[in-house]
Amino acid sequence: METQHHSQRNKNTRFNLALIGFLLIAAFFLFSEHRAHFFGVLPFLFLLACPFLHMFMHGGHGEGSEKGGRVEGSTEK
Repeated sequence: METQHHSQRNKNTRFNLALIGFLLIAAFFLFSEHRAHFFGVLPFLFLLACPFLHMFMHGGHGEGSEKGGRVEGSTEK
């Protein structure tokens, strides 16, 4: 029973290593053959990132300090 489980684990490990090797080789050839396309689009990706950075990084510009038009701690009603 233990040897069957051990041999199955070895098969899975070999398969995973072969799959990782294949994916690394495929990624290398995709990058090397399509590098010009990737670098040609890169400036537009930076421009596309600007609105997302503005929305997610600014955190609302401090709107949490005002509630209903009043400043916190003021005694005016």
